[in-house]
Amino acid sequence: MIDEPIGRWSAAETINRGVKEAPALKSGFGKTLSFALVGAGGRVAVPVLLQQAIDRGFRAGRVDVGMVTVLASIGLAVVVLATVCQRIAVRRLGYRSEEALYGLRIRLFEHIHRLSIADHNEERKGSLVARVTSDVETLAQFFSWGALAWLLDGTVMVLVASVMIAYDWMLAVVAFVVAAPLALVLQRVQSYLVAAYERARVDNAEVLTNVSEVVSGAETLRAYGAGQRYAGVAKGASHRRSNSNIRAGTIGAFLFPSGEVFGVLTVSAVVIVGLLRGPSGGLTAGALIGFIFLTYRFLEPIAEFTEVLDQTQTAVAGLRRVLGVLEIPTGPPESKHPVALPMGRLGIDIEHVTFTYPSRGDDDSAPVLIDVSAQIPAGQQVAMVGETGSGKTTLGRLVARLADPSAGIVKIGGVPLTTVANDELRSRLVVVPQEPFLFEGSIAANLSFARPALSMEEILAAIDELDLGDWLDALPDGLQTEVGQRGSQLSAGERQLVALVRASLVDPDVLVLDEATSSVDALTEVRLTRALDKLAQGRTTIAIAHRLSTAARADRVLVLEHGRLVQDGSHAELVQRDGPYARMYEAWVSATT
Repeated sequence: MIDEPIGRWSAAETINRGVKEAPALKSGFGKTLSFALVGAGGRVAVPVLLQQAIDRGFRAGRVDVGMVTVLASIGLAVVVLATVCQRIAVRRLGYRSEEALYGLRIRLFEHIHRLSIADHNEERKGSLVARVTSDVETLAQFFSWGALAWLLDGTVMVLVASVMIAYDWMLAVVAFVVAAPLALVLQRVQSYLVAAYERARVDNAEVLTNVSEVVSGAETLRAYGAGQRYAGVAKGASHRRSNSNIRAGTIGAFLFPSGEVFGVLTVSAVVIVGLLRGPSGGLTAGALIGFIFLTYRFLEPIAEFTEVLDQTQTAVAGLRRVLGVLEIPTGPPESKHPVALPMGRLGIDIEHVTFTYPSRGDDDSAPVLIDVSAQIPAGQQVAMVGETGSGKTTLGRLVARLADPSAGIVKIGGVPLTTVANDELRSRLVVVPQEPFLFEGSIAANLSFARPALSMEEILAAIDELDLGDWLDALPDGLQTEVGQRGSQLSAGERQLVALVRASLVDPDVLVLDEATSSVDALTEVRLTRALDKLAQGRTTIAIAHRLSTAARADRVLVLEHGRLVQDGSHAELVQRDGPYARMYEAWVSATT
């Protein structure tokens, strides 16, 4: 699992590793902290100046206007300076945090694209996407508020507490002791509030899901007269959402007044102790009033800090998950001393290959391929067939070096794949998957990125070479036809045609094709078959065949069963033998006649 490598890390270790991965956070932090301290000093200075104004400006029934004016002017200058410094600290922290998050996202993108295909299986794609989106967004939300609170409110609390102790340690102890239970109460209430809001989010998601189903399935519900039943389900979900939001609001309504109550108790205790001590205890009226203001300054951030701590825990958890991805070893490593592939057509040698997906758990660790060996001469067209789970797709991935064998070796042109530079391999070998991925944009954009230097005329020539000109002419805007998100505006067959043209533009020496003609209309199947035959002509081709008509056209057929190569020969030879291929062929003929 993605989180396993970092499950043992503490919060401090996680933060330390996070700073190493995002050094922008540490850059210039000393200056940022200095500006924050000056900004906090301004908030401390006002109570001190107020104490001086009372003790030195009001004497013997008269007001020393000059003294008060000077102190007020100093206060104004200090407040302005503190505001400017605080603003600078906020800007510096915001800039550094965004720079760090940008670098972290880029690191994640690069690392994910370098992972082995075993780390990109269907069970983990959503998890990997969540790391780049929601988990990094959690960190962004923390830096937009939580980190600011730690920097600004934290410096204020430390500075105010220090000044309170310097002013009068006895009153400081009274304030700290009376206020201490507030942190415990707020933490307790905050835990209930977090759980309540989490429940409210879950209930809200249920409402959205039910409403979406009712709206999307309106035709089916009307056809079966089931509208009332599903409306009742949606109504029940809405009622639960309402109750959970009311509960969260009720808990929240208790959270914030509790801070006010403890604030009043703390100030009251300070006033009572201060009055009992009086001037005889060395406490002047100005000092007591100034201390009261300092007490308020100290208490202000406490209620906010309970939420900050909760957000900090969430951010640390998100950072753990992000670092968990960066801890996953990257996919097939590049050789430090790459070997060039020979010019011309390339043959493929598969020697005693065994493969087990390392990402699978102990209960599912059986090898997918077991001691598979085959030699495919240059220019030969080979079909790999087998039941679902036989390992044919995995073998195709190993030939394309989307993963490396657990044991054994795969060679292309007599050169082990592990010694071939990735860029050279991708220019000499192309994979056309069963469900090709198209990016949102035009057909031209989805073709040209394969070889950006090609002109539109060269792309059109490649389409004509595959006999797909009639298909292109039938499209509403030709090459400028929009494909939609993931190619949703094209049919499955048309997406496959785009992928075949894209592969032909690379002009590879080796093709690995995952056939996708089982769910297309008759005309598109004819076009696909014709294009596949032309694309494979003169090239070493491995076709992962889902229909035995493809195997019948191949020069040679490899039959896999439970991860082992069990038959090897031409279609005509294997049909005559008693074995799995003959049985599959008989079943296919029966199903298609």
